[in-house]
Amino acid sequence: MEWKLLLTVFGAVFIAELGDKTQLATLLFAAEHEVSRWTVFIGASLALIATSAVGVLAGGAIAQFISPKALSMVAGVGFIMIGVFTLIRA
Repeated sequence: MEWKLLLTVFGAVFIAELGDKTQLATLLFAAEHEVSRWTVFIGASLALIATSAVGVLAGGAIAQFISPKALSMVAGVGFIMIGVFTLIRA
């Protein structure tokens, strides 16, 4: 097990997910009085596992054709474009 990588990925994903729309949607589901919080927790956890699996599989497949450095550059430019778009719309 690569503990440094594990902790880096955990920290990055944990910080990225705090306060985002996924967490807010989960909060709203759990706020219902007549629902099992365990069911909401398990459903949200399974959804995050599934989306993470898609990311890992897609990343592995894309890495066969594009270098990790180029992929990082594309992702960085994409995030900057999203930020600029968000600022323009604000």
